[in-house]
Amino acid sequence: MPSDPNDLPTSADVFCAAQTVSGTVHRTPLIRSQLLNELGGANLWFKCEHLQKVGAFKARGAANALSLLPEGAELVATHSSGNHGAALAWAAAERCLPCIVVMPETAPDMKRMAVESYGATIVTCGPTLADREEALQKVVQETGAHVVPPYDDSRIIAGQGTVALEVVQQCREQGFTPDVIVAPVGGGGLLAGTGLAIAALAPDVLVIGAEPAGADDAQRSLRGGVHITTQQPHTIADGLRTTLGHRNYRVIRRTVRDIVTVSESGIVRAMQLLWTRTKQMVEPSAAVGLAAVLEHGARFRNKNVAVVLTGGNMDLGKVSSLLTSVEE
Repeated sequence: MPSDPNDLPTSADVFCAAQTVSGTVHRTPLIRSQLLNELGGANLWFKCEHLQKVGAFKARGAANALSLLPEGAELVATHSSGNHGAALAWAAAERCLPCIVVMPETAPDMKRMAVESYGATIVTCGPTLADREEALQKVVQETGAHVVPPYDDSRIIAGQGTVALEVVQQCREQGFTPDVIVAPVGGGGLLAGTGLAIAALAPDVLVIGAEPAGADDAQRSLRGGVHITTQQPHTIADGLRTTLGHRNYRVIRRTVRDIVTVSESGIVRAMQLLWTRTKQMVEPSAAVGLAAVLEHGARFRNKNVAVVLTGGNMDLGKVSSLLTSVEE
């Protein structure tokens, strides 16, 4: 793993991460639904990372990052809207390390409760990325904590890339290699890691990112060739409201074919279909991949498509309002 924090991770780092996290995180199942195949016009395989430790793929990156802490690190800290914070809190608890998580005041209560349940200390901040970073900097100045960023970190990217390694391995165990893998993108840890993994293990597989149209900085960055670092996101997919990280953007430019956007109604419809047809209780961010297949059908038609379901942590009290919103 690169020792310089400005270095980019490599495909080899993803393979090393797979060895590191093996036995620590789950090898999550790959499932399918005939009805969703018919609706999507493709052979769809869903990677169930909502069944991962802490209910999200973020456990992989956190576990890998904490295995590579610098000598003498006795306290870790991060900022997060929820899933990364819970993942780092869990991984820190596994190592008996104290953890501080800076969370925006808009973070869902369910995700705040998850972070607290693993013993981390929460510091509340304003809703913007700048608010998070400012609050985290203050924490570091006051405590000397070692920062484990939520996505713009080589250790995190490599850890998240183990999702794609498993997808390809599981597909090959069933006698085929996927044509396309679709991963949601917010900060870009999962998508960048997926790109690195696929580039080495199955370079003929297309890597497609998916994000809400109301938080489309990653698509604009990739297609325009200029990294967009600010936006005013508007989406129910709270895990995808952040902007693309610097390392993530540089890796994605080299390894990802394209990024497509989806509507809010498309996200809710996809989430509803996953709940009712696969009985998988995923959060809005996790439904973005299926929404991409349904709204951009021509790109995926008659292909073997692996879709990453990223997490399942949501406030169940908001379920009825989310379902209602698809009709508005």
